Amino acid sequence: MTQTTAESPARRQRAQIKERTLRTDPWWRYPLVTFIIFTVFVVYATWTIFDASYFVSPYHAPFTSPCLATSCPEEARLFGLAPFGDWYALPPALLILGFPGGFRLTCYYYRKAYYRGFWLSPPACGVAEPHKKYTGESRFPLILQNIHRYFFYAAIVIGLILAYDAVKALIAKPTGLGTWILIVNAILINLYTLSCHSCRHITAGRLNHFSKHPIRYRAWGIVSKLNAKHQELALISMFSIMGADLYVRLVAKNIIAFPFV
Repeated sequence: MTQTTAESPARRQRAQIKERTLRTDPWWRYPLVTFIIFTVFVVYATWTIFDASYFVSPYHAPFTSPCLATSCPEEARLFGLAPFGDWYALPPALLILGFPGGFRLTCYYYRKAYYRGFWLSPPACGVAEPHKKYTGESRFPLILQNIHRYFFYAAIVIGLILAYDAVKALIAKPTGLGTWILIVNAILINLYTLSCHSCRHITAGRLNHFSKHPIRYRAWGIVSKLNAKHQELALISMFSIMGADLYVRLVAKNIIAFPFV
């Protein structure tokens, strides 16, 4: 059998389909819905960068947490710190949004979703695509997907900070609707982070003998169960963080105001 090399046509091109599609089902729904949902999310995230209504005590909008610039209200700063100092000319969200954003952008589920929804690469199984050449994630810019595990480390920190924000709100206003919105969001964000494929691999993916590492094996089992729900958690947490963030901003703008806000 002839070995396929990196320079062979089989490696440089995808398998071609002469027909436009071999599917008889409405395959286009998934990429279309994905395109719409992700576009809304990106537009909203971009708007939050320039919106200053991200804090109303004791609630902190998740997209701008932690707030580490001198322009942040003192109560909104993480432990009162402002390590970014005089970078007040930059919106606070712009200083940290890249970390959770990078984690989602390089996430295995999101790759599948936006490759199909935006790049049509491929739009669906059994459907002809416009791209003849295929290099996978071996070249720039897609080779950057390989740093996903490092974004995972940053996402762990962000998840803990969101949990800290929720606990602070719980202490200050235990009956507030916003408090419980932030708590639910923090739980979903951390579940999504822990369900990551990288987390599963880091937990015990390199072990050759599970019997010699019972604690790591048990942790691996828990993460594996979460990993089976990674797609659902990715979508649900995306809606939860956007919803929680919007709620806090609407309260800060006095658009939402009632006794248990």
